[in-house]
Amino acid sequence: MSGELRVAFVGQEAYFSSCALDRPAGGVIPTFVDHRAGADPAPLLSALHQLAPDVVVVFRPEIIPPGALASLDALTLGFTTEPLPRDVGAALPHPDLVTRLGELAGADPTQFDRVVAFDPLSAPAAAEVGIDVWRSLPLPVADRVYGTAPVHAAPRPRIAFIGYSTAHRERFLVDAKHHHDVLHVASGLFGDRLLEQFGRTDVAINLHGEPYPTFENRVCLHLAAGHLVLSEPLSPTHGLEPGIDFLEFTTPEGLLRLVDGIHARPDVFRAVRLRGRRKAEQFRASRVWPRLLADLRADVEAFGSARVRG
Repeated sequence: MSGELRVAFVGQEAYFSSCALDRPAGGVIPTFVDHRAGADPAPLLSALHQLAPDVVVVFRPEIIPPGALASLDALTLGFTTEPLPRDVGAALPHPDLVTRLGELAGADPTQFDRVVAFDPLSAPAAAEVGIDVWRSLPLPVADRVYGTAPVHAAPRPRIAFIGYSTAHRERFLVDAKHHHDVLHVASGLFGDRLLEQFGRTDVAINLHGEPYPTFENRVCLHLAAGHLVLSEPLSPTHGLEPGIDFLEFTTPEGLLRLVDGIHARPDVFRAVRLRGRRKAEQFRASRVWPRLLADLRADVEAFGSARVRG
């Protein structure tokens, strides 16, 4: 392979198109092929054979049936996107983590040249189910997300949480929603509709789905859009600094105090919002994907692959 690199991103487009490369950049020519777990793989394989990409990137490698990619004359990269147990010897990992690990166990590692994980601390758990993590980095952010929201202090800050509802999240949100106009969009917001909502948001709240530490890629999306981000502690932080790039809280009362302060003085955290927007450049898809895919090609050429082709 030389010159331009044709890349097909595969996954549930509603969720992952905002993480893929959405325009040619760095010699990479992208296409997105929508596919979800349990769907008939025949249309996917037909599309891939017609596209004849040099590289296939699969968000959530467990969505591809065993052996389905064996006939492709392309490099294949899996990208795990779900949190996993971090202490593989722990007696009682959170049930949600056990479920996600069980789903990943359905992936066929023999059809991927390399696998990337969004969380370096999940690598031992992935290894337990046969997935060898080559590299770790947060999900990139599509270029079209950047600058969606103007970075200025609105007289009445528009605050939003975008994510499905869980008991953990509702426990944090209930007082903030009771005392202030906090929008909670629980589902159905993707693509252009998501970007439109980003343009109507000044402050974004990030909450873990369940009470265990992780890093949500919505933080990267919100920072790229230009929002001031309020978040539970992130683990790992992927280079983001609490109090500098985003504001951290650990209790519902702490979240309420931050929202109170923002309503009282809308411009008080403008420096944090600006710094977060600048820091988000490290997640920009047009910067991340060309480098990552060049490394993939070089690594496979140098060290080979255990991938099964046929």
